Amino acid sequence: MHQSTPSDVIWDITYACPLRCVHCYSESGRRPARQLSLHDMLKVADAIISLGPRAVEFAGGEPLLVKGVHDVAERISRAGIAVNLYTGGWTMTPSAAEEAARVFSRITVSVDGADAATHDRIRGRSGSFDRAMNALALLDEISRRRTARGGDPVRFGIDCVVLRSNFHQVSELCEVAASRFPEIGFVAFGAAVPSGLASRPSFSERELLTDEQLRAFTSTEHRQSLRSMVPASIQVAVNDNFILQMNPAVVERFGFPLMHIEPDGQVRAMPIYEGTVGSLLDEDPEVLWKRAIARWSDPFVVDALSAVRTPADWAEAVRRIDNHFGSDEVRRRIDRRPEYSVSAP
Repeated sequence: MHQSTPSDVIWDITYACPLRCVHCYSESGRRPARQLSLHDMLKVADAIISLGPRAVEFAGGEPLLVKGVHDVAERISRAGIAVNLYTGGWTMTPSAAEEAARVFSRITVSVDGADAATHDRIRGRSGSFDRAMNALALLDEISRRRTARGGDPVRFGIDCVVLRSNFHQVSELCEVAASRFPEIGFVAFGAAVPSGLASRPSFSERELLTDEQLRAFTSTEHRQSLRSMVPASIQVAVNDNFILQMNPAVVERFGFPLMHIEPDGQVRAMPIYEGTVGSLLDEDPEVLWKRAIARWSDPFVVDALSAVRTPADWAEAVRRIDNHFGSDEVRRRIDRRPEYSVSAP
């Protein structure tokens, strides 16, 4: 069962980024930005609109580095599609926060630790925790002013990628959110997936959650414990992210709702895996979606993913698929990836 068009779209609108996250799925900041001109971004936006998704997530890289990103987001929003922003918060000034709150339906700030030492190590740059906290404080204040005038609050919150090295801080991050940001609406925790830099053997062996940690992380008791730490106004989500594995049996039965677009308009066949099926700049979006669907049942993909039982298996499957379907440029980039080592930012 497959949808005729995607219900959700992730657009990594640039690979430019001020941070150097140890797990970066897109390797942003370490490769060319591949960012389009405003004219071509609007052309991609129109192609997305033609598919009629429910929501478009602007990610990256750091979307707020893109000149004209608000024009592109507004183009999509005017078509009745929710536009959501993922940001590391590094570039968030008062004026940038006001503009983001005006344009985007929901704003998610990435926070990967409950303190500066943990977050900055994972994010690869000193000061990134303070910048993220500042971004959240700015959005909190804008929301407070809005609601004081009788308006709608700003929908903003935190997304945390959970690794072995920050697993112990999940509860503490809930407490930080609740104590520092009265207007915050959600805190989302997602287990790291073996994509991009997180698919390296050295990383998966040291940082992907163990089976025992995953069971504890997603248990009913843990979810209830986290929710008890925050007011009822804050939604707490815990996700193992297994849907992104795209297990062939699951995809065949339930389909898959997500289209992933690279900065230059190329459409990935499968969101966390390398390998594209064409560009929205010069091909029919529905044709590209059909090509993506065809990839999901490719014999190589089925063979690689059907054997996955553990996070280590999944990481191995990602490496196989990336090398098989990635371009020569992609394979060279994979070969250049450094070994993962724990170090201070």
